[in-house]
Amino acid sequence: MKKILLLLLMVSSLAFAQTPKLDKDIAEKLSMLPLHCMDKEYPNKTAHTINSETDAKLTPSQLHPGFYGCFDWHSSVHGHWMLVHLLKTFPNINNRAEIIAKLNKTFTTENMQAEADYFKKYELAKIFERTYGWAWLLKLDQELLEWNNPQAKKWHAALQPLTKQILELWKAYLPKQTYPNRTGVHGNTAFALVFALDWARATNDKVFEVQLKDKAKTFYLDNEKTPAYMEPDGADFFSPSLEIADLMRRVLAKDDFVKWLDKFYEERSIKRISDMPVVSDLSDYQTVHLVGLSFTRAWCMKGIASELPKNHPLKKHFEATANHFLANALPLIFKGNYGGDHWLASFAVYALAQK
Repeated sequence: MKKILLLLLMVSSLAFAQTPKLDKDIAEKLSMLPLHCMDKEYPNKTAHTINSETDAKLTPSQLHPGFYGCFDWHSSVHGHWMLVHLLKTFPNINNRAEIIAKLNKTFTTENMQAEADYFKKYELAKIFERTYGWAWLLKLDQELLEWNNPQAKKWHAALQPLTKQILELWKAYLPKQTYPNRTGVHGNTAFALVFALDWARATNDKVFEVQLKDKAKTFYLDNEKTPAYMEPDGADFFSPSLEIADLMRRVLAKDDFVKWLDKFYEERSIKRISDMPVVSDLSDYQTVHLVGLSFTRAWCMKGIASELPKNHPLKKHFEATANHFLANALPLIFKGNYGGDHWLASFAVYALAQK
């Protein structure tokens, strides 16, 4: 551990002195990105499984009248989460009227019922967006639920057909999920379990909470010496190891989590996940994922650090490194193209919102 501490002090010295903050001006600039794309139907990656000639002719807005924009369904969903969060956090944001108008347009009973019906109407639709999009949908539902505001209550009520459908699918799938997905992209299991667990606790769904915790322990409790020194893959926007740690801090008691974490990471892995991702081409739809990696690493590191005792060598290191990632990645959001514009702002806002 002494060697690790020396290494971490060296790496942490690279961090920016000033902690990036989400203020009203930055919030407005970031909000323009999802606002610009929520009604932009093309280009679009539908991920719809075609079973007939009729299916082949359906447009994105016909398939998903609520969440058809922003290139893909999950990006539209977390773009809506972002607008709700910003409106709640900055009620006097300058483009408040535009945000409210957009949310009113999306959150109608008809739209959300149609979105829920999609999962029953088409063959193989039950696996659509499993479990990444499902996780963001529950995060959106949680954000609306926890906002004591008349409009938020209206939007939340409209969302319920879709929330209930996603929850039904997840509860049916969870007992059958024998192995976790340890990928650094959409299929990552630990990330999805984090958002699901947050939702279960916010809604007091004790049965779902226990199921999620048990599954997390089954997948990750005995994990040691994780090979994070091999991260990242070329299109990762998640750190597989940090997502697991961010989940386990929610599952274990603090003392147990510290013991688990000390066995989970080796020195070379800590060094590797602390390196700034190199983004060689911001215009490439896959390579730009690495900008998102900085944001997800940041929110995981901040969360993990919050559970560590003051004298733990990773606490200050993760706090400083998280700020370093945020300071480096924020300016990149506005330097790319639609490959990043349609989703990165949501990741930035979520990372900045974590204390």
